[in-house]
Amino acid sequence: MASLRDLRRRIKSIKSTQQITKAMKAVSAAKMRKAQDSVLFARPYSKRIKAVLGRVAVASSGVKHPLLAVREPKKVAYIIMTADRGLCGGFNSNVIRSATQEIKKKTVEFNLITIGRKSRDFFQRRGYKIAKQYVGLGEEVRYATARDIASFIIEKYSAEEYDEVYLIYSQFINVLVQKPVMHKILPAEPPAEERTEDDARKVDYIFEPSAEAVLSELLPRYIENAIFQGLLETKAGFYSAQMTAMDNATKNASDMIDQLTMNLNRARQAQITKEISEIVGGAAALE
Repeated sequence: MASLRDLRRRIKSIKSTQQITKAMKAVSAAKMRKAQDSVLFARPYSKRIKAVLGRVAVASSGVKHPLLAVREPKKVAYIIMTADRGLCGGFNSNVIRSATQEIKKKTVEFNLITIGRKSRDFFQRRGYKIAKQYVGLGEEVRYATARDIASFIIEKYSAEEYDEVYLIYSQFINVLVQKPVMHKILPAEPPAEERTEDDARKVDYIFEPSAEAVLSELLPRYIENAIFQGLLETKAGFYSAQMTAMDNATKNASDMIDQLTMNLNRARQAQITKEISEIVGGAAALE
């Protein structure tokens, strides 16, 4: 059995760790609420821009655009979104595992665009080719970051350096659930136009200045929004996962402290019993 000094040292160390996990849980909870609000506020716009693109695509069928061009996939790009930090359970590893499994399915050449230090470090250590990397983006998710990523992949796709582009991130479901998902963002696939009973008849659109000009403006925004939504979902999922992980760590620390305290009391009791026995034995020997 460990000595009393060792048990006291371990209890003190675990209590210090518990204070850190409590503080990290509180910080993550505060940031998670803000990130969650950002995701929920952004989803209606994302849904709406998809609906508008679907209507325009139906009304302008036959119009050609570089971002709509479908080619035989010879070179594929994956945009993989993780966090810069850990201590969040399996949040980062789940996204990386999902991306790795998807990459192994492909038999064509591929490039990676990593967002977050965890994904960058994982694939860099294993010798994967990283075309572009983004780390240390900060606490705030900026639309300028999504625009920069979108500009890069649009340029590569238009130059036919990429034939397909996929976005892999962890979708925020709720505080306890974050689900890795993958979306194809290039070639752009406009969603089917949603029609109600009132919209059953075909609607003729008049494009100003032209259908090509409208699509040229709308398609890049659609791709930027998809990437921006992925960044928001990743940020909210990370703080939710970290809050849950720190809560579990705090509870585990409490259990360990209780167990070690019980062992400490038993050791003290055994030591006192031994000392009493020695005193009684010494007194009996003197009689």
